[in-house]
Amino acid sequence: MKHELEQKLAITSEKTENVENPTSATTPEALVEPQNPPFVNAPEKPTQTHESGVRFDFNDGCRVLLPKGAQWRVRISDIDTGNILFETQMLEGWVNSSKRYFINFKLEVWKNDQLIINHDYAAKNQKVLVQLPIGTLGDTIGWFPYAVKFQQQHSCQLSCAMAAHIIPLFKNAYPEIEFLTHEQVKSEHYYATYRIGLFFADKEMIFQPCDFRLVGLHRTAGYILGVDPTEQAPKVTLDDDTRPIPEKYVCIAVQSTTQAKYWNHPTGWREIVSYLTDQGYRVICIDQKPTHGFGLVWNHLPYGAEDQTGDRSLQERARWLKHADFFIGLSSGLSWLAWAMQTPVVLISGFTHPSNEFSTPYRVINYHACNSCWHDVNHPFDHKDFLWCPKHKDTPRQFECTRLITVSAVKAAIHKVPRFTTTDVI
Repeated sequence: MKHELEQKLAITSEKTENVENPTSATTPEALVEPQNPPFVNAPEKPTQTHESGVRFDFNDGCRVLLPKGAQWRVRISDIDTGNILFETQMLEGWVNSSKRYFINFKLEVWKNDQLIINHDYAAKNQKVLVQLPIGTLGDTIGWFPYAVKFQQQHSCQLSCAMAAHIIPLFKNAYPEIEFLTHEQVKSEHYYATYRIGLFFADKEMIFQPCDFRLVGLHRTAGYILGVDPTEQAPKVTLDDDTRPIPEKYVCIAVQSTTQAKYWNHPTGWREIVSYLTDQGYRVICIDQKPTHGFGLVWNHLPYGAEDQTGDRSLQERARWLKHADFFIGLSSGLSWLAWAMQTPVVLISGFTHPSNEFSTPYRVINYHACNSCWHDVNHPFDHKDFLWCPKHKDTPRQFECTRLITVSAVKAAIHKVPRFTTTDVI
């Protein structure tokens, strides 16, 4: 049976003979970006046990499993707000909060009118898992610092699951955190688990307390984990942090996952590379791919840029970024990596509002053009459409958000970078 408070803070409660993993009708796997594989499921049974036979944990919200043999009463409250979220009586079964992000829960359980469990959420010295979906470099770099804040705030034994190729960036910088791939996760070991993702269809706010399009791509992790959402770059350690070339140089990354993220000015990159070369810079392209696109639309490594593309480690790309005078990129993963390396970032984007990315004084956006469609809930992003432009597709205005970002605007941002000096007049 399903109960729901007037506040619409729903809890599911089911009588069952064969214990099954309780899940919401809308799973995180259905809401996170579809190109990412599912998160590791919560364990079949709650991991914390009481002498009465009651089991509970916080691995998928607050979960309680009640055995046969008594009249049970369960109350779940939010300590921080003082609200009773749910209360019910039953002879056996599950109680599972509908909210799966961090809440400072209080759990009370009565057996035959006797209070036997009075448990305030306490992650200190407990094993806690934070899962970050694979397949996204920038998202992981932006989200991971909030997992660090959670570990520091709760003094827990934190495990963080993420893509294997990203782990070497952080592992040595955070020896107090256990880094795992999703395949290595043993979900039955944890007191609590939290999933960080972009939950596009989460209208009931089950997996996030506020829509990520409102608070920003990285700051949404702060809200999900209940920590200060102020942005903070992660620490990165390099196996080799020596300068890759002696000459002064700039790194660029021109490729992205969808055409709306590209700088769609027809001659923009060629002109910027030529300009930087004239100023005595070597211009190093560190994209994974020299050419990327779909159908009839393909984007190429800019003429005059040096090709350091390919399937190279993130450690190597971070090394290039560390010693670059600055970096020019898009709303994509390598811009986030440059931010983590404390390299000045000239970020070109109209697809996203500046609130979506980390703060940089060298942001380039043209508010005279259509912009920030990524944040429009009336036009949910279509990952399968490489040429997605929700308001102007197949019209002369398609991709005007970046097509109308001029070369002079990008030059003006470059001129603000303290490491860049020139006598040119724009």
